[in-house]
Amino acid sequence: MSSSPPLLLLSLSFLLLLLLPFSAISAPVTLQLSRHPLPSHPDPLHRLASLASASALRASLLKNRHRHASPRPSRSPLFPHSYGGYSLTLAFGNPPQQIPLLLDTGSHLTWVPCTSSYQCRRCSSPSAAPITPFLPKSSASTRLVGCRNPRCLWIHSPDLLLSRCPACNSTSADGCPATACPPYAIIYGSGSTAGLLMLETLALPGRTVPDVTVGCSVFSERQPAGVAGFGRGAPSLPSQLGLKRFSYCLISRRYDDEAAESGSVVLDPAKEDSSDGLRFTTFLNNPAAGADEGSPFSVYYYIGLREIAVGGKKVRVPRSALVPSPSGDGGAIVDSGTTFTYMAPPVFEPVLAAFVDRVAHRYNRSADMEARTGLRPCFAPPPDATEVDLPELTFRFKGGAEMRLPLENYFVFAGPDRAAVCLTIVSDGDGAASSDVAGGPAIILGNFQQQDYYMVYDLEKGRLGFRRQSCLGS
Repeated sequence: MSSSPPLLLLSLSFLLLLLLPFSAISAPVTLQLSRHPLPSHPDPLHRLASLASASALRASLLKNRHRHASPRPSRSPLFPHSYGGYSLTLAFGNPPQQIPLLLDTGSHLTWVPCTSSYQCRRCSSPSAAPITPFLPKSSASTRLVGCRNPRCLWIHSPDLLLSRCPACNSTSADGCPATACPPYAIIYGSGSTAGLLMLETLALPGRTVPDVTVGCSVFSERQPAGVAGFGRGAPSLPSQLGLKRFSYCLISRRYDDEAAESGSVVLDPAKEDSSDGLRFTTFLNNPAAGADEGSPFSVYYYIGLREIAVGGKKVRVPRSALVPSPSGDGGAIVDSGTTFTYMAPPVFEPVLAAFVDRVAHRYNRSADMEARTGLRPCFAPPPDATEVDLPELTFRFKGGAEMRLPLENYFVFAGPDRAAVCLTIVSDGDGAASSDVAGGPAIILGNFQQQDYYMVYDLEKGRLGFRRQSCLGS
């Protein structure tokens, strides 16, 4: 990593000069949800390995409560996308400027590439679309978040603001706008971003929302797209918009080469229940999040996963992996920004063993494909096989809801002429499992496993609903 906090803050020195001159949804809003372009590479195995590596890296970031380098890191959990995510386009400013952002239920601060001087190092690839930054000078509604504005506390601690914000007697809602909220500089394993908080108008179909808090990032590294934060917490878009619920439907990755196809995200969709084919499970709270207001674990949507079954048979995994402990470790979360589902070794190793046990008599394992993709297990069907026979993977949740995944949501063909099929679940280390679960969520349900599922985040009732359906044009 070539960046450092001083370099990022130095890159922000001119941002104030660029910005200082500028001064609850009643009906469902449907937005198009597209697959974020994958980086181009002639070798499909390389692309698959990149997705596996990025999924494991994102999991390590979501699990690490000390992952950021800003003064109050846990208050602004921004994460690198996995290049297997889904993006929507939002319109900020007056007049509105269209900005594509990655949908992320694992973070709660929305930020955009910002200003005509925006820099993004190591963000280009042959297939990447040009980065379109938001231009504050072209908007009549841009305002900086002031140093004493309560929203500044979303990314900085009170102690920092006392030391860096001058005394101010203003009762303005802007919170001393002449002195900007200190810049954020956030660094993580595969990238970084830095900028200032601003208040901006968000234009939605049929509604305009003033004074939405958005990060104006002027410098990023390996972070080519902005983020739409749909996690829990005050900075999130659902919270700022006063949503009672939101939903999305993720189009299958088999349509990656068909740019015209898309799914959707709906803000405040109509109420639905089990009579509509939905299965519900309640959201859980991480005990550590209650003890620490700034804990990153307070951002995640924890769900009550009771059992994992392979081929209809329950897999024995430690209970400590399924339920968050007082220290915050363990439990399962659902995340739109992770590509392949992550399982900590105490969960993954028994699941892997169950697949191997049920498939070993039919197909040989392919050590070569496992080494080249980073996925385990990979099986090699006979060359003349017209179809593969693999056991079903089922997640069973608190309340009786079951997610019985179709085969294409957890196995993928790999190699020339579909030489192997590989399980699209990632884990840590070299396979040496222990009974201990350390470092945040033990299971992260990724978007690959959510393909062609209608997912409803019912914030009013504190529950997740889902049903399997085609997401094409939904």
